[in-house]
Amino acid sequence: MMIRTIIKKSFFTSRVGLLLLTLTTLAQANPAYLVDSEWLEERINDPDLVILEVRYYPHRYFTVGHIPGARQVQRFKDLGDNFAVPLMRFPDHRIFEQTLRSWGVNNDSTVVLYDDSRTALASRLYFMLALYGFNMEQVKMLNGGTLEWSAMNEMSTTPPQVQPGNVELQPLNRELLVEWGEIFDDVVSRRDEGVILLDARPSEQYSGAQISGAVRGGHIPGAMNIVSLDATDGMSQKWLDDQALEQLYADLPRDKRIYVYCHDGFRKTLTWMQLTHLGFEDVRLYNGGWAHWGNALSLPVVTGDAPYDDNYQL
Repeated sequence: MMIRTIIKKSFFTSRVGLLLLTLTTLAQANPAYLVDSEWLEERINDPDLVILEVRYYPHRYFTVGHIPGARQVQRFKDLGDNFAVPLMRFPDHRIFEQTLRSWGVNNDSTVVLYDDSRTALASRLYFMLALYGFNMEQVKMLNGGTLEWSAMNEMSTTPPQVQPGNVELQPLNRELLVEWGEIFDDVVSRRDEGVILLDARPSEQYSGAQISGAVRGGHIPGAMNIVSLDATDGMSQKWLDDQALEQLYADLPRDKRIYVYCHDGFRKTLTWMQLTHLGFEDVRLYNGGWAHWGNALSLPVVTGDAPYDDNYQL
C-alpha cells in the first residue's frame, strides 16, 4: 500500500474531505476496465504492470508529477501518424508497436491508462490497443485519473527506468475505422438508413458558432451531435453511471452502424468506449475527423443545430 500523504492545513483537509465525499456518493459506471486508486495501490509494484499517463499539457508529467512508475505518453506525437495530414490519423502498427515497446509493454503486461481529462485522452490509447489487437482483458483505465490518485497518494517527478518490451501487434482492424469517402457515400450521398453519423464535439463546434482547429466551422451533412464528455463528471473526472450513459445515447439506434468523429481524435474514442460498453456492436471511427473534413474545402459543410440545412434536407 502506498504511503498516504499527510495533510496538515485544515483548509486543504476540508477541501479533500469534500472531494472524497463527492467521489464516494457519485454513482459509477461499471465496465470491468474502470479501476480506482485502491486497485492500483495494491498492484503498483507488480513487475508485469505498465502505467501510461496521457496529460493535456505534457510538461506537467515532470512539473506537477505523475503516478510513480508511469511512462509519459505525448498525446499527439505518440498517438498519431507524425507524417500524415492531419496528424492524428492512425499510424502503421509497426510504428505503434515500437512505441509500446519503448514504454516496456510486453504481450502479457497489464496496462493501466490514465489522464487529467476525464479519460478522453487516455481513451485514444485504449482504442489504439484494441485497434491493433492487444488483449483488452489486460487493459485498465484509472477512473478519475490524476485527481483520483493524487487525492490520497504521492506523485513523482522522476521518470522511471524502463526495460524495453517485446509486445507484438497486428495490422489495424479496418472494421473499426471509416474513411471520408465512405462517409460521403453512405451518409451525404446515398442516405443509407443503416448508418448513423455521430459528431462527438461540443455543440458550439458542431453548429459552427465556434471554429476550432480547422478553417471552417460546422459539421458533416447528416451528422447528429452527442457530446461524449457529457457522460463524465467535471469535478471528479469520473464516468457517470450507466443510467446516465443510456440516457445520453437514448436516441441512437442499436441496430445501425455508427460512424463517429470529433476533431483530433480523442472525444470520438471516448464515444467508442461508451457505446461498446452499452452493447453497440458496430461502431467505427472516422480516420481523420473534422481536422480533415473541415480543412478539405471541396467537402460540404452544414452550420446550425440540425443535421441538414436547406441544401441537403431534400
